[in-house]
Amino acid sequence: MRSSDTSPLHGRDPLLRSLVPRLTGLTYDERSRTPREHHGDLPVVLVTGHHGMGRSAVLADLAAHYRDRLPLAHVRVVPTESGALPYAPDDGSAATASTLVGTLAELVCALAPDLRRRFPVLTPGLLAVSGWERDNSEQRDATCLLHARLLLACRLAEGDEDTLRHSWATAVEGRLKDPAGDGAGREREGERGGEAVTGAVVAEYTERYGPGSAREWYGRRFPPGADGQDPLPLLGEWFQQGGDYRDFAEQSLMAAFLHDIAASYGRLQRWNREPWPLVLLDDAHHAAGRTFLDLLLKNRALPERADHEELVVVATRLGELPEDEDTAIRRELVDVVRSSGWERRGRAPSAGLLAVPLAPLSRDDILPLLVPNRPARPLHPYLASAVHSLTGGHPAATTVLCAAVLDATGRGVGVEPRGLLELTTKEGRAVTEVLLERLLPDRRQRDRLTLLSLARDSTAAEALAAHLRFQGPDQLPANSATDYLEDQQWQRLTSPDEPLVADMLLQTLLVHEARRTSRGTDDGRGWQEIHRFLRIHHAQRGESGEADALRHTLAAGNAETVVAALAEEFQSEQDEQAAAHWVLCLRYAATAPTPPTPPAGDWTDERTQVALGAHDGRYAELDEIERCVNRLLHALWHVSEPHAEPDPDMCKAVGEELAFLSPRHRSWHAVLGQAARSWPVAARKKRPLPIPGE
Repeated sequence: MRSSDTSPLHGRDPLLRSLVPRLTGLTYDERSRTPREHHGDLPVVLVTGHHGMGRSAVLADLAAHYRDRLPLAHVRVVPTESGALPYAPDDGSAATASTLVGTLAELVCALAPDLRRRFPVLTPGLLAVSGWERDNSEQRDATCLLHARLLLACRLAEGDEDTLRHSWATAVEGRLKDPAGDGAGREREGERGGEAVTGAVVAEYTERYGPGSAREWYGRRFPPGADGQDPLPLLGEWFQQGGDYRDFAEQSLMAAFLHDIAASYGRLQRWNREPWPLVLLDDAHHAAGRTFLDLLLKNRALPERADHEELVVVATRLGELPEDEDTAIRRELVDVVRSSGWERRGRAPSAGLLAVPLAPLSRDDILPLLVPNRPARPLHPYLASAVHSLTGGHPAATTVLCAAVLDATGRGVGVEPRGLLELTTKEGRAVTEVLLERLLPDRRQRDRLTLLSLARDSTAAEALAAHLRFQGPDQLPANSATDYLEDQQWQRLTSPDEPLVADMLLQTLLVHEARRTSRGTDDGRGWQEIHRFLRIHHAQRGESGEADALRHTLAAGNAETVVAALAEEFQSEQDEQAAAHWVLCLRYAATAPTPPTPPAGDWTDERTQVALGAHDGRYAELDEIERCVNRLLHALWHVSEPHAEPDPDMCKAVGEELAFLSPRHRSWHAVLGQAARSWPVAARKKRPLPIPGE
């Protein structure tokens, strides 16, 4: 399943309806012209954002609105190891490519039918560098299919792809086997098989189409020492050699691409303001995408450009703009409504970039998603705010949750803010499962992180990984999971004392999925067993680990132990400075995730009843201080859920219980009294509970 974005386009209008129309000269949803903002030198627009932020949705929408109105190419870059076939799908969605050559080939196949000039320089160059190893029939067939698509797109051949692929492969193989030929395909002494294939491909192309202009054009790019050699086979040989030779070949291919684009627009086309091509390059953070953009930007940064094309390029990148792209122009979506604000500053390649990060949805964006039509039953009045608090406005998460709310409501099921993560999709799958598949594409790492997310920090996660005996090629499973999160642009350089998962939405989803899929006690990976191990891990650190130990104890459902520990410290500790530590332990312990409820577990959520004293009779053996701490802990545990509606009774109970404790401690009364006044207010406003003195 693809990890990227099928999220809504709310809030993307500045990009879709303002910036891109000003670059293309065509309005977004009307067949009319609009003034162009830049002439002669255009920025490359780089749309950035995490998984699920809507990067792919933006490009798909642009493709849908601009297709058939101007020459358009929509290509998605995939990792080399993905195994995806780099050929255009039949449904009109984005073609895929995993190499620079594949990317350029897909651009030719998409743009050539709409351009008057059929890439006469780039096409023979692409054929020269895309050979195959001798006796590798699978590689030969794939390459010849690519050659066939190029020839058909450029109207150099007719017929269907498969027939042309077979005839082309037969012709090239015939040159390789014919020792009496002209020598184009014959292996010279010491010549590698790949070079022989290159020679045969170029010879076949030359005999059929006579690429005189391409040969002359590439010949001018090679250094003087290459005089007298056929530049097309030489281009292929340099490409295969790698290193600096390949760099030269790749730069030549990019220059050929831009040359052919510029040559397609003569004086008449420019005078008539015919729209230049629009290239949409998705997932350009992969190697082929980075190479394409680097070469394009480097070419445009030349002080004297040979070809003044005005190709409009909109690319997407997972994560943020790299820090080393310091000359790029960064603009928020709201800043590009009237002007891009871009101008070239210096000759560094990155000066040609205009980076536009996708912003999260606002609370106002979410409410329309919950009421597209009149719902079957009234929705909870706090639901839009709860979705926003839970997702932070993340588009994909918001879309999935809102759709699940409407589906449940349509079936007559009421949805409370606290029950958002318990929802299922229309297909009956848990929303957390669906979202995590999108946000963390690697199933192996996703399964690891589901359990390791219960640890406080990377150090605890590493200990937990060893305890769970994670198997695999990685020597340090928790470090591997951290590296994966960094590679997927969720965070940067995680230190041992920081949370393993820094993103709050991702952490929340992982913890809930761990609770939902808890297997019990059979294999030692159940919810209670993991939290029991983590409690012991932190308890061994002494006072510095006390708050964590209490939190894991409560997460395992053992509130009695937490109450006993807090009450004992309250009654035995007289040091005035210890008050802040006690309050901190109380506050942090109350952020514990709730244990699994039936059928996954045996814990029952009675926090409200305990906090309001309805079950005080159960605790008759406790003294008044212990009963007060018990009520206070359960009230805090209830109000600390980040996406839950602040319950007025629970907020009031927090203040009342702290006020009860304050005069009953000789040296802590000031700290507890201050918390009694400030914590209920902070809880009602969904703000962090302040620690007095901090």
